Amino acid sequence: MLIDTHCHIHFKAYDADMDEVITRSLAASVSMITIGTQSTTSKNGVAVADANDGVWCAVGLHPNHLFSVPIDEAELPSFMTRAEDFDAAYYRTLARSSKKVVAIGECGLDYYRIPEELDPMVVKEKQERVFRQHLDLCEELSLPVVVHVRDAHEEVIRLLKEYREADKLKRGGVIHCYSGTWEQAQRYFELGFFISFTGTITFPPRKGESENAVWETIRAAPLEMIMIETDAPYLTPIPHRGKRNEPTYVKFVAEKIAELKGVTFDKVGAQTTANAEKLFGISV
Repeated sequence: MLIDTHCHIHFKAYDADMDEVITRSLAASVSMITIGTQSTTSKNGVAVADANDGVWCAVGLHPNHLFSVPIDEAELPSFMTRAEDFDAAYYRTLARSSKKVVAIGECGLDYYRIPEELDPMVVKEKQERVFRQHLDLCEELSLPVVVHVRDAHEEVIRLLKEYREADKLKRGGVIHCYSGTWEQAQRYFELGFFISFTGTITFPPRKGESENAVWETIRAAPLEMIMIETDAPYLTPIPHRGKRNEPTYVKFVAEKIAELKGVTFDKVGAQTTANAEKLFGISV
């Protein structure tokens, strides 16, 4: 049994066949956590989780939804995000509405996509303020946090360290779609955070690089601190790269980790599932 710890199975990309994709995944012994990114997708994610065994959810406001920014992922048509202000009361009520809500997120910092027409300092200040509000909600509700971070690992580590030194965030969390260095990964581990990998680890090295940037981290990281995910419908792994992603493809992530660490697929599957059960308080 594998668990895709981060997908968006309730997004528009699955409007025509969501139930079929969920059924196919569960039949392949892949359960999933579907992740909200704003008020509507968070609410819809709860409804989907409530309706399906083997599906859990997280609720939160993605930093790319604090302002309107273009998203141009290769797997899907480009679109503009809808700007939204964080309403703590709304997400608090939503998180308390179902036992299937197992985390707050995804939330965090994204310094890669900053609207060109805005002052970067204004954008970064708002992102940090809203991230803190999510972390406060995690502390209040005793839930782990699902962290999105892009081009801002040092800033995220600083904030998480501040909270942990204040004896907060005891449930910890996960750094999703990990893209940092091995040195940064060690600092996340010291703070009690897991890191999670997507299908990007199956991609070949970029031009001029000898290997994929995160392979070093995968080889060195304790298997007890790793989780696997798809981020579906995005980041489809080889051999399906370029097509819509889905939770069943998380097996390709597990296979690549097994290859890089020189262990069996079954060992990776068993340990990453146990890690997810521990963090999210679920039984797969």
